[in-house]
Amino acid sequence: MTVLLGAMLAAGIFLVLAPWLWPAGQRRAERPPGGLGRLMDAAGYAHVSVRVPVTAAMLAAAASAAIVWLLLGVPVVAVLAGVAGATAPFLWLRTRRMRLLRSRRGLWPDVCDLLIASVRAGMSLPDAVSSLGSSAPSALRPAFAAFARDIAASGHFDSAAVRLKTTLSDPVADRIIETLRMARQVGGTELVPVLRALGSSVRADSTLRAEVEARQSWLRSAAVLGVVAPWVVLALLAARPEGSAAYSSPQGIALVIAGAAVSFIAYRLMIRLGRLPDPRRWFG
Repeated sequence: MTVLLGAMLAAGIFLVLAPWLWPAGQRRAERPPGGLGRLMDAAGYAHVSVRVPVTAAMLAAAASAAIVWLLLGVPVVAVLAGVAGATAPFLWLRTRRMRLLRSRRGLWPDVCDLLIASVRAGMSLPDAVSSLGSSAPSALRPAFAAFARDIAASGHFDSAAVRLKTTLSDPVADRIIETLRMARQVGGTELVPVLRALGSSVRADSTLRAEVEARQSWLRSAAVLGVVAPWVVLALLAARPEGSAAYSSPQGIALVIAGAAVSFIAYRLMIRLGRLPDPRRWFG
């Protein structure tokens, strides 16, 4: 009954905050600069306010701490569960960002080929980019369709291209869009060779990264297993009355905090060892 009442209270708070989190019929203002805003853009949520993940983190922290407190009754473990719950939405955004980057990595060479075909057919750059809304790979079509609507409404290529960069939030997309903007501003006949060379470079980089990430994926699996396993054992021990009393003592609290610090440092080291350097964005 206590868990049910807590869930109903959380749902009520969520519904009360909903009008401020998702205002209907209102266009959102430009996102203020910040790491969280860039993370949400890269995760595919450029149209969502930064208040949404912050609110989700607060609710997740409260729910995690309450559930662990009801199950184990150990204050320090409940606090650590609240901290873990607060970081969960941001970790999910980072995971989604990496998944989107990996899924799009193999699509950009096709985009370069389509742009080359459109330019060689005599289309202008705005029309060539707008045509990608129907000819690009399906995962990228909504962004280019939004660009087509934007260019039709404003007729200004530079501003529409900047908004397209924000929507895509991809390092390879930045390189392609900045190449098109430069060609639009200064002209020249080298656009097709540059796009062809860029497509070949992106294709080779995608193949190499996919191979290296496949070989190093065991590092991430080992890191997750190494972090989760001790805390499962701790939860089983704390479920017993004598274990709960032991971990609620000053010595037990110090042990749990030290274990959390060691787990965090070890996980970060393992992830750092198995992570490739991320490509930087161009004027993003």
